[in-house]
Amino acid sequence: MSNTNNRRQFLRQMGLYTMGIGFLPAVLAACNEGKSTKDANGTKDSAGQPEAGAGTETAKELFFKISLAEWSFHKALFAGKMNHLDFAARAKNEFGITGVEYVNQFFKDKAKDQAYLADMKKRADDNGVRSVLIMCDGEGEMGDLDAKKRMQAVENHYKWVEAAQFLGCHAIRVNAAGEGKAEEVAKAAIESLTKLATFGKDHGINVIVENHGGFSSNGKWLSNIMKTVNMPNCGTLPDLGNFCIKRSKPENNTPEAWAKTTCLEEYDRYEGVKELMPFAKGVSAKTYDFDDAGNETTIDYKRMLQIVKDAGYKDGFIGIEYEGNRLSEEEGVKKSKELLLRLGAI
Repeated sequence: MSNTNNRRQFLRQMGLYTMGIGFLPAVLAACNEGKSTKDANGTKDSAGQPEAGAGTETAKELFFKISLAEWSFHKALFAGKMNHLDFAARAKNEFGITGVEYVNQFFKDKAKDQAYLADMKKRADDNGVRSVLIMCDGEGEMGDLDAKKRMQAVENHYKWVEAAQFLGCHAIRVNAAGEGKAEEVAKAAIESLTKLATFGKDHGINVIVENHGGFSSNGKWLSNIMKTVNMPNCGTLPDLGNFCIKRSKPENNTPEAWAKTTCLEEYDRYEGVKELMPFAKGVSAKTYDFDDAGNETTIDYKRMLQIVKDAGYKDGFIGIEYEGNRLSEEEGVKKSKELLLRLGAI
């Protein structure tokens, strides 16, 4: 899979990301994009949430709610063709999605700007959109073996916990990154996550870790960290596509060059998701490309969604994160949503 972890790698190479670990549901087959699904309890919107004007028609419903990760538009955002403040409105009005997952890279200097955050919150509220979480990168390595740097990384995340609380999010996503032996980095990450989750608890915010390359893409390694931390508000954000542990180096630091890299060592993604789901407080539905039947070409989504459902994950968000190159970002998001709607009532 050529694109796994391109976000983490690209941001790191641009100096925006500091991980440094060696390399970033069919309700109805005839349901149209953005239309509501119905069940005995009333009408639900395309994210699986109740709408006004509840009906009595019975139909299958998704076992999860759909959200949209802002990274799906990273090309437009980095190119200045899209404004971060327009994200919530676009999610609802163009794609019929009422949950959004922000990426801190696109409002990096606004974590403590109350006026800016208030504008974000108002735009989401005005469009009936739920702010789900903030994906945090570039704030230092949670698994840094240097205690001083590690604690600084923890403290760097405090402002994002506070911003998440202000926006009404339930979590921030962090990375368990670090250089060294697996056991050493794990020990350091456990210390950092415990401290950050303690801070998060006081603010009603979950601290969740994504499999984001390096050691963190080893499901057993990350699940063992969760078991050791053992805090109710510390969990995982399983990304269905991020299981590349080691990647080839690009010819240069452009996104195009990173897209051509290959995974040299990959963890079994299905086993990895099984290992991470017991601690999941969210799921990231990574997509890259689709065949003529609308199936994702690199991930067996029917199998993956069954794993997620079997783990007891119900009514939580599954966030679309399109990271492909062949389709436009808009078309990729639409195809991703169609896939989740078709397979999500399993």
